[in-house]
Amino acid sequence: MPEDIPFDKNLDLAPDTVDEPMPGIRRVMADNPGPFTFKGTMSYIVGHGTVAIVDPGPADERHIGALLEAVRDETVTAIFVTHTHRDHSPAVPAIKAATGATVYAEGPHRAARPLHIGEHNPLDSSGDRDFKPDVALKDGEVVSGDGWTVEAVATPGHTANHMAYAFKENNALFAGDHVMGWATTIVAPPDGAMSDYMASLDKLAKRGEQIYFPGHGPAIHDAGRFVNYYILHRKAREASILHRLAKGETDIPSIVRAISIPLHDSGVAIHTARRCGDTSWRDTT
Repeated sequence: MPEDIPFDKNLDLAPDTVDEPMPGIRRVMADNPGPFTFKGTMSYIVGHGTVAIVDPGPADERHIGALLEAVRDETVTAIFVTHTHRDHSPAVPAIKAATGATVYAEGPHRAARPLHIGEHNPLDSSGDRDFKPDVALKDGEVVSGDGWTVEAVATPGHTANHMAYAFKENNALFAGDHVMGWATTIVAPPDGAMSDYMASLDKLAKRGEQIYFPGHGPAIHDAGRFVNYYILHRKAREASILHRLAKGETDIPSIVRAISIPLHDSGVAIHTARRCGDTSWRDTT
């Protein structure tokens, strides 16, 4: 079913080099390719002269060096973090130490819900639990610099503390891992929550930004239409799961096998089971 989304996997950008996909937005991609990071994590530079950085990325010396080189002779006043997975936020201390910038984010890493008795969070090691922002932003708060204005857009789902950032002057959105052009987003409880994720997609669908710059992969054009593809895709997954439940399937692995849910979509099965009131289901995928 992922074929129902018009994915774009074209990205001609070498790691730790700088390009400018839109006036006022530069990007540097970390050299950390993988099944969940595509070709690497994107760090963005907003503005010129007095700038902000969105998602400094992993604790990789080459990437940190490339990012600092990209802003040489400029003043970095703000660091925005979309969420606290280890491919997005661990470079913050080094960038802050070098620039003195103020760090903005929704808050520290946390699970979307309490663990069940005896439950282990399989993604616990992926969270940057050392991260603490200088300023915890609330939805709708605005931070301004010389020639740029950034609005915080709370988008929980992929993680509980996920925050997107609207670049007002360019009518663009730094979408983090909430919406990506190359693949669907993993939503794995208890780290994330599918109900929150769907509500955040609905929220983005009502906004006006028409170009997204995601945490991985190329920019997304006609973003409102693309978000609606995401929503339809997730709802179709849920309908398939409800159909299997009606046929008497009793565990998540059986449903995953029956409808060939990829890892990125396994959270839908858990969400649907709980919606149906089956409290015996656990996050086993």
